[in-house]
Amino acid sequence: MSDRWYEKAVIYCADIDTFADSNGDGVGDIRGMIGRLDYLARLGITCLWLNPVHPTPNRDDGYDVADFYNVDPRLGSLGDFTELVHQARDRGIRVIIDLVVNHTSDQHPWFQSARSSPDSPYRDWYVWSQAQPEDRHQGMVFPGEQAETWTYDRTAKLWYYHRFYKFQPDLNIKNPEVREEIKKICAFWLQLGVSGFRMDAVPFIIEETEPGNPNSPKDMEFLSELRQHIQWRQGDAVLLAEANVEPEQLKDFFGDAGGSANRIHMLFDFMLNGRLMLALARGNPEAIIDALRDTPKLPDGGQWATFLRNHDEVDLSRLTAEQRNEVFAQFGPDENMQLYGRGIRRRLAPMLGGDRRRIELAYALQFSLRGTPVLRYGEELGMGDDLTQDGRDAIRTPMQWNMAPNGGFSTAPAGQLVRPVITGGEYGYEKVNATLQRHDTRSLLSWFERMIRTLREAPEVGSGSCAHVDVPAPSGLLVHRADDVTGTMVFLHNLAPEDGVVDLSSLFPEADFPNDVLADQEYAEPGKLDKLAVAGYGYRWIRLCRKP
Repeated sequence: MSDRWYEKAVIYCADIDTFADSNGDGVGDIRGMIGRLDYLARLGITCLWLNPVHPTPNRDDGYDVADFYNVDPRLGSLGDFTELVHQARDRGIRVIIDLVVNHTSDQHPWFQSARSSPDSPYRDWYVWSQAQPEDRHQGMVFPGEQAETWTYDRTAKLWYYHRFYKFQPDLNIKNPEVREEIKKICAFWLQLGVSGFRMDAVPFIIEETEPGNPNSPKDMEFLSELRQHIQWRQGDAVLLAEANVEPEQLKDFFGDAGGSANRIHMLFDFMLNGRLMLALARGNPEAIIDALRDTPKLPDGGQWATFLRNHDEVDLSRLTAEQRNEVFAQFGPDENMQLYGRGIRRRLAPMLGGDRRRIELAYALQFSLRGTPVLRYGEELGMGDDLTQDGRDAIRTPMQWNMAPNGGFSTAPAGQLVRPVITGGEYGYEKVNATLQRHDTRSLLSWFERMIRTLREAPEVGSGSCAHVDVPAPSGLLVHRADDVTGTMVFLHNLAPEDGVVDLSSLFPEADFPNDVLADQEYAEPGKLDKLAVAGYGYRWIRLCRKP
């Protein structure tokens, strides 16, 4: 693969502790993940993104790290981890891991030392204030769960800063020692064979916090330093960043003002994600067309990562209040389905009422747009959510493998599981599991396998251009195209329940024997492209020409 392997990747996001339990203790582990790599290879994914693997008090699903240089003993050992990376590589799958360096756990030895004495070598590794900061009730990431971003520590007799929960004190990025330590952490895991990192909360990592200043400056140059460091260690390593910022700020995360792509390789496209949800709620593609039009031009090598569901809530903060309420009304009407006033804590299948047509449509659309697609574990099965669980844990239930007790996730008694498996109803493991779908060629899992194989035969998607095709069309129909040196594809996705027809003959008069490569049903041959029919909630991927 090229150094820009990430442009053609399909990324699969998973929590090890809810994926597969190999030893029957109720917690998923690395050995269990190794045992399921063949499943992932058959699905067609080429990159496995693992949520935090480090030792942790586990008060925030592992994002409260207590040791950056080890693996949580519940999950396995460093030896197990290196075996996972090796076995994945043997199957053509790269592994990236979460890099959570905005903060540590308050149980981390660095913080325990820092608070113990003003002479501690780690005192300046965190952000402190002697006076009570005036802005301590501003900037909460989890409104309703956080009351402040500064907390008084009675041992240190100082206030410490935490952009997230109070048990997650922020590291001080202005300290050169902290910056060097972050680089060492990256080098350590690269040496163990990972292909890069998904960077958590990047805008907060580079924030040079000033007590009393709610708009503290950001040091973008640290991203350039980190990019240079990891690529000296491993030339094709990547940084995939979470940066949910204003559109005009996005380009700064990819590169400097000179246009060099010398910072983050990939960014999650939060702007597109919110517009996708709005378009699906309305049954009208205008919001997607706006997103494609408003997307800033990226420097060479910069790439978007697209998603419908990730490991957090569906974040609608980039929509207006009115637009957000439209999405809530369709996909999360009950208060218990919403989170932080800005998002929805449900999986996609129940959000779409379990309608197979709409589920296929949504993912066919996501995977055909510009960028690298990211898929959350269990979405390929149409797994549901457990709204009795707290917060984001509603979508972090164990993977459903078969009809055995606990859905085949673990042989432990149900009461010992890391989280309950979904049982009963339309989304219980008795009806929704990998084994049942493996034996059904019409299942959602089988469809995902076909769709991903088709995607990998369409190199124009991901690395080529992506543009809306502006032609007279029914109100629910989105037409877009992808072009690259390899050829041209055109995509039709009908977000409305009514059938539609579109005429593309004037745009592509010299198409080389156009043919459907993926569709929701059998359609008449595209012919002259003058009467392209698409069923309600239907889709067609049409190959126009392939270049040698």
